[in-house]
Parts: sequence; C-alpha cells; structure tokens
Amino acid sequence: MIIFGHKNPDTDTICSAIVYSHLKMDLGVKAEAKRLGELNEETKFVLNYLGVDAPELIDNVSGESIILVDHNERTQTADGFEDAKVLEVIDHHRVANFNVSDPLYMRLEPVGCTATILFDMYKENNIKPCKKIAGLMLSAIISDTLLFKSPTCTPKDVVAGKELAEIAELNLEEYGLEMLKAGTNLSSKSEKELLNMDMKVFEVSDVKMAIAQVNSVNEEEMLSRKEKLLVEMNELLEAKQLTFVLFVITNILTNDSIGLVCGNNLEIVEKAFNEKVNDNEIVLKKVVSRKKQVVPPLTDAINAR
Repeated sequence: MIIFGHKNPDTDTICSAIVYSHLKMDLGVKAEAKRLGELNEETKFVLNYLGVDAPELIDNVSGESIILVDHNERTQTADGFEDAKVLEVIDHHRVANFNVSDPLYMRLEPVGCTATILFDMYKENNIKPCKKIAGLMLSAIISDTLLFKSPTCTPKDVVAGKELAEIAELNLEEYGLEMLKAGTNLSSKSEKELLNMDMKVFEVSDVKMAIAQVNSVNEEEMLSRKEKLLVEMNELLEAKQLTFVLFVITNILTNDSIGLVCGNNLEIVEKAFNEKVNDNEIVLKKVVSRKKQVVPPLTDAINAR
C-alpha cells in the first residue's frame, strides 16, 4: 500500500506520510510513503536537518491500495483516485467531495495538525517513535500551527509538540523559528512556483476556487511581484475553470496577511472578510490559517447568496 498527502505538499503532508508508513511497518504492515508534488523550502529544511529522504514522487494511483493523510477532498488528491482502493483517511480538515465504494477506516479530529493524530496512534499502539520520526511529527505541528500561534492550534497540539521535542532532543523555540524562516526564503521561486507551492482547490455549491498561501517575513517584497503573480493567477483561473483565485501572503512575524485576488464574483471575497478588494488586493488582518480563517468565511459567504 502507499500513503500520501495532498497535491502541492506542505510539511504536514510529507512528514505525516513518512511517519504513518513507519508506524505501519512497526505494526508489521508493508507501506510506502509517496508525494504528489515538489517539496517547498520549509520541508526541504526539515528533511535535510533530520537526515530523512524525501518520499518518491508519483502522479497516478490507479490500481493501488492507498491511504490518504492530511486531506480528503477529491480536488486535492491524486490522479487515478477513482480506480484505487482507499483503505484509510487520517486527516484534520473538513470532509468534502469525498466518495468511495467500500467501507474504510477514517480518523478525523479537529486538531491543528495530522501529525498530532499520528502521535496519539503511536501511543495507542505502545510504540515510542525514534528521534527522527519524533522530529518529523514535531516539524509538522510547528508548520501547521505556526509555532502554536495559529488559531487552528489546540491544547492537544501544544502538549504533543512539547513531548515530541523532548523525544527528538530539539529546542522547540529555536528549531521552530529557524524552520519557519527557512520556509520564507522564496526569492529563487518563479511566480508560477510561488502560486503552486501550497495551493488547494475547493468546490462549494457552484463556486470553484483556488486558494494559495505563502509565508513571508516581508510581504512588500512579495507584492513587488504582484503584476507577474496576477498573470499566473489568471492563467490558473482559465486552465482550471475557476470562479476566482486567492493568493494569501502571510507575515509570520505580525500574523497578518494580504490577499491577491482575481476572477469573478469577487463580492464573495469582500463579504467573507468584510473588506473591499482594491486593485486586486484585500487586507486580511490577523488571518493566518486557510483552514480556519479563509475557507470557512468564504464558504459562509457563498452559501448566503
């Protein structure tokens, strides 16, 4: 069987796939971690720091027995999904656009990170993770909760993070900040790469939207590339037949964001955040989480039409 997270993988998706494959092997089940896209700078830092190889890249899972981690939506998963046998889903997101023909094991919890759930599963099986696996789970939690500052962070994530830091023998604050800053090193990325680094497509009613996000310590530097980013966003809009594209630039130091937006029905975006779109920009004060602070208000605005 193969285990993988969503397309345009982030640190939680990659780390959780590796971690769960190791847990499966510890339990006597043959499993391999895979990935559905290129690694971002933050994830590269994590794997290099911990001395862990990246999962193999795949583009189709037709005919495979599969386990999904850190996602469940059809628009975010692998090509060939309909012709694969889904065995399990381990996730911390909403459930949407997900249909399978056979019963399966699903573990969904409203926590900040998939790795938090996996750490519970280690404990339930009376297995202590090694330093590297603990480091991977810790890194995933730091990434998804922005070092416990995101509104998605729960007390359970904090407890898990602290326990994992001890097992991994890592200084939580020092390692966490170094890791997050590594993820903001985006100067070498093209506009297309920036847009696709962490982009997810969501369908709500008759609206199909792409929401991309990058972390930064200097949003002005990112906004200096605005016109080229908008060209790529409009191409994505057309290629995927989207209603609109929202590119969220999040400052990890101030915990504020700026959104670039293009497409149709932009009144949905304005209503969701109670802000006007001005020259393709929208101010997103104290917004850092796509899962909790971007998708839910957009969903509510769409359904309220």
